[in-house]
Amino acid sequence: MCKGLSNLPSSCLEKAKGMRVKLSNFTDIHKNKCWDEKTPLDLETLLCNKNTLHAFRCFLRSEFSQENLDFWLACEDYRGSPLNVQKSKACGIYNQFINPDAPQEVNLDAETRETLLSVMDSPCSDTFNTAQQRIFSLMAKDSFPRFLRSMDNIRAY
Repeated sequence: MCKGLSNLPSSCLEKAKGMRVKLSNFTDIHKNKCWDEKTPLDLETLLCNKNTLHAFRCFLRSEFSQENLDFWLACEDYRGSPLNVQKSKACGIYNQFINPDAPQEVNLDAETRETLLSVMDSPCSDTFNTAQQRIFSLMAKDSFPRFLRSMDNIRAY
């Protein structure tokens, strides 16, 4: 570290480190050409394209909020799973994203959590539909617009 930086308050250094992480993630997006120049009109369109999905994932990682996308994708995978593996996948999703102590806990209301807990003994293909829709709406209203603004800022350079 150069002498000038050692005189800065630690809060400034932490902010600088955070900015460096975000910039490196945006650089990865640009370097890998994960982003085609067409801006997706909506979140559903973005999620259907591997390139834009990857760019969105990089953005969410830079904001430390990748759990919503991971949950949504896990639900998509679960819905297409054979019946004989749905119970184990449902438990995995619950433990990873829904449980209050989950490592990637998503922001769901108490009623949705309780409903999911009550059906975990006998899950079916639409077990996570309501929760998945709530998380999709959250991403569409919050993360997706910020992502679009960040991509506009990158293009401006």
